Amino acid sequence: MKKVKIETEYIKLDQLLKFSGVLSTGGQGKILIKQGYVKLNGEIITERGKKIKKGDEIEIKDMGKILVI
Repeated sequence: MKKVKIETEYIKLDQLLKFSGVLSTGGQGKILIKQGYVKLNGEIITERGKKIKKGDEIEIKDMGKILVI
């Protein structure tokens, strides 16, 4: 599990996927989110602008997990 530290109150889901280095472009994140391959705290999320906060766990199908700290 990759840990990503944020300094703000929240970060948008698509920004987090790119910022974490798991994906190389925001476009990749947009596609994965739209296709239902991304989970937020165990639930599939299709809203790319979803606010992600400290303590949230993101799972990308076949790519791993990200814990926001």
